Amino acid sequence: MKKIISLTVLLLFTLFTYAQEIKAPAASLKAKVEQMVGLTDVEFEYSRPNKKGRVIFGDLVPYNKIWRTGANENTTFQFGDDVEFYGQNLPKGKYALYTIPHKNKWDLIFYSDSENWGVPKEWDESKVALKITVPTKQLNDTVETFTIGINNLSDNSGHLQLMWDQTLIDAKFNVPTQKIANSSIEGILSNPNADANAYYAAANYYLRSNGDMKKALNWINRAIDLKQGESPYWYFWIKAQIQAKLGDIKGAIESSEKSLEGAKIESNEEYIKLNTNALKGWKKVL
Repeated sequence: MKKIISLTVLLLFTLFTYAQEIKAPAASLKAKVEQMVGLTDVEFEYSRPNKKGRVIFGDLVPYNKIWRTGANENTTFQFGDDVEFYGQNLPKGKYALYTIPHKNKWDLIFYSDSENWGVPKEWDESKVALKITVPTKQLNDTVETFTIGINNLSDNSGHLQLMWDQTLIDAKFNVPTQKIANSSIEGILSNPNADANAYYAAANYYLRSNGDMKKALNWINRAIDLKQGESPYWYFWIKAQIQAKLGDIKGAIESSEKSLEGAKIESNEEYIKLNTNALKGWKKVL
């Protein structure tokens, strides 16, 4: 009898152990995404349900009710800096993203309590950090798996996009790149030991962001001086573009020719092409 009991206990223990080791995919797979927008870190996590032939919006996901915006636990966003949606500030930090789908528009809600499973049992308006309304867009193709992305990136902005079935929600947000970059430039260039690369980076950023071109020219000249006659050809390419923006076409041609000469020595086809095309255009102006 003891042997029978022992065998039964062993069998049950073995079955329990195997059950613990079984691996199977979740119905809604989890995703974690990290995206740099300008100089701002953005991270988000969410679970991704599938359409599976169902009618999604207005049926599986009802209109005019708060939706967890995905499946399972909260869909969360974490912003490394303050960001701005349509003129409204969202302080840096971690938020749950809830939505209220309507037929032609959605409400997007960033909620400061991100530790719920789905929608909070008791909704607290004081925890709504930001609420915006965004029109829906119709997609030509069906998106089978619910997708969140940050797309259409620039130095100063990105687009938070939600896609499922044939619905797209596209919300543009701005990041404080210029403020962060200018603070960094001022801090580093105030150091008398700042090197050529720092001055080059500052000039390049001002060129890209349409900053003060006179400052940019001073910085690239300083970078060239610090290299003591050994300036890389890409330094002269940046200088040529700055000079052209300032209306100094003759100076731009001289700088571009120096850049072209260096690019040919290094057999850099990209810079050879850039300078060759620019020189053709600038020489027509003179």
